[in-house]
Amino acid sequence: MTGLFIRTNIAIICSADAIVPTWAYMLLALHLEPYANHFVFGNLDDLEIELFRKELSKINPSEYEGKRIVIKGCSDMPIPTYVYVEITRLLKPYVQSLMFGEPCSTVPLYKKTK
Repeated sequence: MTGLFIRTNIAIICSADAIVPTWAYMLLALHLEPYANHFVFGNLDDLEIELFRKELSKINPSEYEGKRIVIKGCSDMPIPTYVYVEITRLLKPYVQSLMFGEPCSTVPLYKKTK
């Protein structure tokens, strides 16, 4: 009988001033794979960006063709600046306009010229 475990996200980093051979990280990755949802080599910020990158890749930007989009400015969780830059890059070729903030007070960022 196998024990119950929760798959989690893992950031692999060596914070000590040590010489760690590359293959050691590869071996660690091989052994983490069955237990991790996702893992990266880097710190927790790198992991967070990678998880957002993974989710952003699921967006089909053509679904927003000609639409007016407001990117929400407030959130219960902190959103890395990377995410805002990347969503702007993804959507700009498709949207009619792009704004930041809340519907009652938006900052206009982009408007497609006619």
